[in-house]
Amino acid sequence: MTQTSCQEKTFPVTAANKIRVAKRAHYDEATVHAILDEGLIAQVGFVQDGNPIVLPMVYARIGDQLYIHGAKATRLLKQLKKGLPVCLNVTLVDGLVVGRSAFHHSMNFRSVNIHGTAKLVEDEQEKYDALVAVTDHLAPGRWDETRAMTTKEANATTVISVTIETAAAKVRSGMPIDDEEDYASDHWAGIVPITTAYGQPIDDARLKQGIPVADSIKALSNRR
Repeated sequence: MTQTSCQEKTFPVTAANKIRVAKRAHYDEATVHAILDEGLIAQVGFVQDGNPIVLPMVYARIGDQLYIHGAKATRLLKQLKKGLPVCLNVTLVDGLVVGRSAFHHSMNFRSVNIHGTAKLVEDEQEKYDALVAVTDHLAPGRWDETRAMTTKEANATTVISVTIETAAAKVRSGMPIDDEEDYASDHWAGIVPITTAYGQPIDDARLKQGIPVADSIKALSNRR
């Protein structure tokens, strides 16, 4: 990672992460981290046995390290022990951009592409910290509201760390950019906002009577 003269940390621009439309490109750490922290699912791409694979996975960020987890990934264990090149994408869609012509329809969005090396987390403390981070990324404070993880559950869970080697954020905002002659036309144009909202919690049918909604879940429901 490099730094600008004003000490703002930026990721190096390489052939792998350079964004074609310069005005939408952001390589600074603050923008990249903000999108990662707001997103919930990462699309994780890698090559296995010569075939490209993309998997949606939950994740969390601790500093410049990303952690993803899932069921025991036995087919990947050998590759992960050596280090597996991966690409991750997290995208937040903010709105439909409707132009006067079909050609100028677009979306307002914030996205991050990350290239790095994925490795199996074998240190017990690092694995524990990662699982706490992933749980609290979904609902801040949730880990402390749940029963302790059993050894059997921990052994059945794979935690993967991804060292961020390059990262780039791409952001599109604002109104459609139509051809100048189309602004006088009678076709509607504008933005249709898209937001992610948390609904009211629904009790599990087998929930013990008298158990209130957890504080972390209440906090999600109260987000605007």
